[in-house]
Amino acid sequence: MQWIMIFQKELIEDWRNYKWVWVPLVFIVLCVMDPLTTYYMPVILDSVGGLPEGTVIPAPDLQPGEAIMLSLAELSSLGVLVVVAISMAVIAGERKSGVAQLVLVKPVRYLTYITAKWAAKLLLVFTSFLLGMLTSWYYVYLLFGDLAVSEFIGLFFFYFIWLIFVVSLTIFYNTVVINPGLVLTLTVGTIMLMSGFNQIFSHQLPWFPNSISQHITTFLSEGKVPDALWGGASVTLLLTVLLILVSNIMLQRKEIGE
Repeated sequence: MQWIMIFQKELIEDWRNYKWVWVPLVFIVLCVMDPLTTYYMPVILDSVGGLPEGTVIPAPDLQPGEAIMLSLAELSSLGVLVVVAISMAVIAGERKSGVAQLVLVKPVRYLTYITAKWAAKLLLVFTSFLLGMLTSWYYVYLLFGDLAVSEFIGLFFFYFIWLIFVVSLTIFYNTVVINPGLVLTLTVGTIMLMSGFNQIFSHQLPWFPNSISQHITTFLSEGKVPDALWGGASVTLLLTVLLILVSNIMLQRKEIGE
């Protein structure tokens, strides 16, 4: 009962802040931007002018899987930043204002408080990601060809695991510091460090969370899920569970200490 009340409160708060409006719109724009601009780039360059006379710009020759991966590439940068931005004050903001102390002084378990807010943010991210990718899938079908339903579902499922990890990492830093701006900095910094680490040791650590996008590309080109993708997804989910459990411990220590 307490979990549902906190979950509903978070959903209502996001609605009042128009996050249920602008976050899906941002995801839709990010997902369709690269496929559309890539396909229409010859037309855009021709209309702008300034090219030598007789220049012929060939139309892009991309497979549907390659085209839809353009959307994931955009989400891996700006999309992840949006996810962190909407989650950076979910607990830290309430700790800073004193609202968290008022809630937790009641017989509310710390884990209940954390997981309810975590689930509310995941629902928002899931809905936005689904709407964005469905829109991208539609335009990829119109411009580049048909992408199988099974491939779309696989792509969506595995990349959403990565987004779950991003939300969980942000929640973790919410329990470590009370400044939302610092939560944003620490989360983005950690993801960047992980990305650099993955680029250096990708051959030795094929199951690293940041390698999920790379393995999704392999999945779309080969038509079957590689073992490395299953492994990367499993490790990412395990780290997600650990982050939530450690967040529970950190919040207890911080609140008791304060």
